[in-house]
Amino acid sequence: MEEILEILQEVRPDVDFLAEDRLIDDDILDSFDIITIVGEFNEEFDIEIDVEDLEPENFNTVAAMQELIDKLQSE
Repeated sequence: MEEILEILQEVRPDVDFLAEDRLIDDDILDSFDIITIVGEFNEEFDIEIDVEDLEPENFNTVAAMQELIDKLQSE
């Protein structure tokens, strides 16, 4: 989770990611942020986040992002 938070803080240092639970639904992260985050996650965790994984529920919280990464790493 620490690596995820580091990436998120690089993209949006103004957001308290642990306190937010509606990052997408409340428009805290925009599409450009998501594209950047996905690219960083793919590189850092050696995964491939596909278009079908780009659902708001996968990016609304840090925990949801961790679950997505864990799922993709286990495939």
